Amino acid sequence: MSCGKPHETDCTEVLAEVWLFLDHECDGGRRALLEKHLDECSPCLEQFGIDEHLKVLLARKCGGEHAPEALKQRLREKIRKTVGEQAGVTVQDRSDLP
Repeated sequence: MSCGKPHETDCTEVLAEVWLFLDHECDGGRRALLEKHLDECSPCLEQFGIDEHLKVLLARKCGGEHAPEALKQRLREKIRKTVGEQAGVTVQDRSDLP
């Protein structure tokens, strides 16, 4: 996607990093560049708005749910087994320790 106008930061680059921007996972300098681009480029700003609304919707619909304890335990066991097989070591279960 491109608006056809020259920008300091390319539209494709901005849209690829929009989730990092939304999650506050980019450094201050990069954030400032992305913000400047969004201020200048209405197609990117529109796409950013869609992504922002999607993020809010996902948080509202999926937030606060926790995996059942039995599922967490099965995942821990699988991870422990996989790590042990790949590394050729034995991984002890230390979940019962304080």
